[in-house]
Amino acid sequence: MFANEVEALLPETADGEVVECRDRTGRLIGTGICNSKSQIVWRRLSRDRVSLDAGYIRGALERALARRPAATSGTVRTCQRLVWSESDDLPGVVVDQFGDTLVVQIQTLAMEKRAALIGDLLAESVQPAEIIFRNDAPIRRLEGLPFEVHTRSGRTWEPRWVAIDGFEYWLDLQQGQKTGFYLDQRAQHAAMAKYCRGGRVLDAFCNQGAFALHAARAGAAEVLGLDSAEDAIAAARRNAERNGVKAEFRVANVFDWFNAPERAAEARWDVIVLDPPPFAKSKSALEGALRGYKEINLRALQRLAPGGVLATYTCSYHMQDAELRQVLAEAATDAKRKLRVLEWAHQPPDHPVLATMAESEYLRGYILRVE
Repeated sequence: MFANEVEALLPETADGEVVECRDRTGRLIGTGICNSKSQIVWRRLSRDRVSLDAGYIRGALERALARRPAATSGTVRTCQRLVWSESDDLPGVVVDQFGDTLVVQIQTLAMEKRAALIGDLLAESVQPAEIIFRNDAPIRRLEGLPFEVHTRSGRTWEPRWVAIDGFEYWLDLQQGQKTGFYLDQRAQHAAMAKYCRGGRVLDAFCNQGAFALHAARAGAAEVLGLDSAEDAIAAARRNAERNGVKAEFRVANVFDWFNAPERAAEARWDVIVLDPPPFAKSKSALEGALRGYKEINLRALQRLAPGGVLATYTCSYHMQDAELRQVLAEAATDAKRKLRVLEWAHQPPDHPVLATMAESEYLRGYILRVE
């Protein structure tokens, strides 16, 4: 419930607590967490009456782990998302697993007040070597929460090599971007790699180079990764060297790189990956974001060889599939190229989507044949 949808805000004493919400007829809509300082003043926990106590949190965690059997499978530990906010009945809690380490983001006041309890219950159920609380996401400002990063043990988590899908990545889970690695694109790395053997592959907005590494190992003749962040490019180069694959990485603004005059004289690419950061972080930014997505896809289409493959993604949840499809259609028309869908892309099962909550779905894309 948003602030403009309620007749009156509750006093500040209710902030971070569980309260009932009713419609004007008195019908119970459910119980949820309240925060008068947030635009989202109430987030439902249940249609029934519940308390946000150890029993509730333990039950929610048990159900979340049951959806992800590898989370507690003895000594075999994987890298995956264990808790995805409302989709796992814990609004504002995100938990990513990297082997024996958990990275927790807490983004709502009610869950922040119970952070120690959440840590204790995660330690009890998953038995990790360490839990890192990455409470430095900008969205915390919207809840009136401060930024902080710490470990449950109080010890510093040192950067190290972490195995993900056959590659080793140098991860700084305590200070790196987000929770340390974009786990939501793991399936897409393998999906894209199927089209790369013998071709020239461009990985735009490459971050730590995951798409590029998979392309190189799949037999690409040439791989180039671009990103505007120098630290991301340094990490990508380090990862390529560690894994013994041949890929080049450059610091570049992708839009400027595509628009540079020398591009016209260069050989075309056989595969281009576009995995940009979210252009639309709010609904008001959607119109400008659509222009940005069209521009970058148009440039990629112009640089693809006939019969080439475009793997294009958006992680802006304000941008629905219809908008993305329209952007691609307009870009194809301007580029005078024909697009055929090879694969639809979506966030993986460990990032579950609630059919009744559009905001739980944010990652979508297409792998396209370009003729």
